[in-house]
Amino acid sequence: MRYQYKAASGWSVVKVAGNLKQVRTIVFDPLGNMLVSEATKGISVHTWGSNGCINSSSTLISLTSLNHGLSLTPDGTTLYASSETTVYSWTYNPATRAVSNQKTVVKGMDTGIHSTRNVLVVPSQPNMVLVQVGSNQNLDTAAANKATGRAIIKIFDMSKAPSAGYTYKTDGEVFAYGLRNEIGFTTDPNGVVWGVENSGDDFTRTVNGARTDIHKDNPAEKLNNLGDPLKDRDRWFGYPTCFTVWDPSLFKDTTTLKVGDHFVLSPNSTFNDASCNAQAVAPRLSFQAHSAPIWNAFDADATNMYVTFHGSWDRQPPTGFKVVQVPFTKLASGQYDPVAPATSTTGYTDVLSATSPESCTANGLTQSNCFRLTASTWDPAGRGLFVGSDNSNEGEIYLLHKN
Repeated sequence: MRYQYKAASGWSVVKVAGNLKQVRTIVFDPLGNMLVSEATKGISVHTWGSNGCINSSSTLISLTSLNHGLSLTPDGTTLYASSETTVYSWTYNPATRAVSNQKTVVKGMDTGIHSTRNVLVVPSQPNMVLVQVGSNQNLDTAAANKATGRAIIKIFDMSKAPSAGYTYKTDGEVFAYGLRNEIGFTTDPNGVVWGVENSGDDFTRTVNGARTDIHKDNPAEKLNNLGDPLKDRDRWFGYPTCFTVWDPSLFKDTTTLKVGDHFVLSPNSTFNDASCNAQAVAPRLSFQAHSAPIWNAFDADATNMYVTFHGSWDRQPPTGFKVVQVPFTKLASGQYDPVAPATSTTGYTDVLSATSPESCTANGLTQSNCFRLTASTWDPAGRGLFVGSDNSNEGEIYLLHKN
């Protein structure tokens, strides 16, 4: 492995691929081939030998604008991938590991500081595809309006896509909005979508003209229950008005806020913390501020979710640069839910991390002296958790497995 690491007791890790471009997303086709989104290069495909190692790798799609999103229909015949402005589809053949019939299916997404667009096929109804766009700046006040098509997830029926593709801002339906950068999301066994959200940087809170720097440990990153994509629409998660508390002690003007509550940056008589907590959907769990969660994946029976943290630049000492495990449980209702309460700061544990994350650098989006963890995919063959790193020095893929 290119960078030093430590694994939790009971876990082992092995590097299965290296010398890749910036690894962002990993999916498996029905024959077990591994498809990898390599930002600024395209999509590669990898086969496995009987010894469990990769025995062939090839370029499936050469398209330098692709930078994150990658999703495959359950039957393995239609592949989707995204650039900053566009979602494409291809007809895919798992047996020959070849694509054909490239189409533009969604276009017209805004550009900005958040350039990656997640794409997810709804497993139970694969003609329905979720497409995410983040904010175009740290505090994108215009994104409060859904019509901007930012800080939002929309859903599109690809069986009805126009020949030139949908226009993101005006077409499709709003699944969820008020999401600053919900760069990773996946479904639980019931089809409910769970997302991880990157929150704001360098924030202060102003009350009655007095400004307090809260940015070191606020706002929290979020784990959101986004809902059922076949039923839910127009759920508002707070951005750009409401943010989540991680460290209540930094709020000098109030003692009522607790971990997981929403707060506003400048409360006033018409809109304040209470307004947020009454109107915005609260996160189900919070992560330490500036961890930068990128991807999340459930294990086979959804007893745990695994989240990759890309790592911070806006905090000293740095945090992130790790994979965490979030224990889940199946409720009496049949729904899946994290074990920890929403007020917890200990609802997840480290599985893989940089040896000294407090010494990790984050100069730019992909530069560091540590791995920059991205993809998180539980292997359908049961080998373990595949994790990617998009460090610009070397793109890598690791396999984490329980001893």
